[in-house]
Amino acid sequence: MQDQAAPHHDDLLHAKKKEVPSDFDRIAKRYDLLTGMNPGYARHLRMSAKRIGAPATGRLLDLCCGTGLSTSALRRVYPHAAIDGLDASAGMLEVARRKPALAGTGFVHGDAMDPASSGLSGPYDGILMAYGIRNMPDRDLALSRIRELLSPGGTICFHEYSVADSTIARSVWRLVSSTIIIPSGRLFSKEAGIYEYLRESVLEFDGVRAFEARLARAGFEGIETLPMDGWQRGIVHSFIARRPR
Repeated sequence: MQDQAAPHHDDLLHAKKKEVPSDFDRIAKRYDLLTGMNPGYARHLRMSAKRIGAPATGRLLDLCCGTGLSTSALRRVYPHAAIDGLDASAGMLEVARRKPALAGTGFVHGDAMDPASSGLSGPYDGILMAYGIRNMPDRDLALSRIRELLSPGGTICFHEYSVADSTIARSVWRLVSSTIIIPSGRLFSKEAGIYEYLRESVLEFDGVRAFEARLARAGFEGIETLPMDGWQRGIVHSFIARRPR
């Protein structure tokens, strides 16, 4: 009798996506410490927030807001805006809610795959989704639902890794994640699994052109991809897209 075929790598990665919220619960208290070791992390989030070009007093949504680092970027760029934040990890939200600078933010515990089911309702003038679309089990369905939260002409920025189009970017990402990110996660949070998933999920994610095409299929327009600087040039990008008027 033959052994059953081993699970395919992509199937295992897809199954792991369901565990991401609970994994983040376990590292929530150490998350800001670890990201603080990444040169340019906060500044790059502010770059993406600014690239949304939202009205100064608009209504903004931070999808997959985590501990509020991306929310802080929105607050820095749009100090007079009304901001909501949604995340599937209760532990990460607990950290975000304790930050005095984010007082007044409407934090919601819910699934970015279906934000409306968590009580969020548009329209939003701008949306920031940092490091989130890569973790969605069904990216196309998620995009269609997210688009409906935008006001006509509203802009979303997906602040995300994408290395599939560049051999150099893939090599740099493998090196940094394997020698710095995963060991640091093991040292400071006693958790390596979520960082190993991070490495593999980035390698699996769409290339720039492929994600732009996915956005177009989802009904977005005005699609453009803008770079970061420093070591993350060619690795992390601002994917900008608008809902048609």
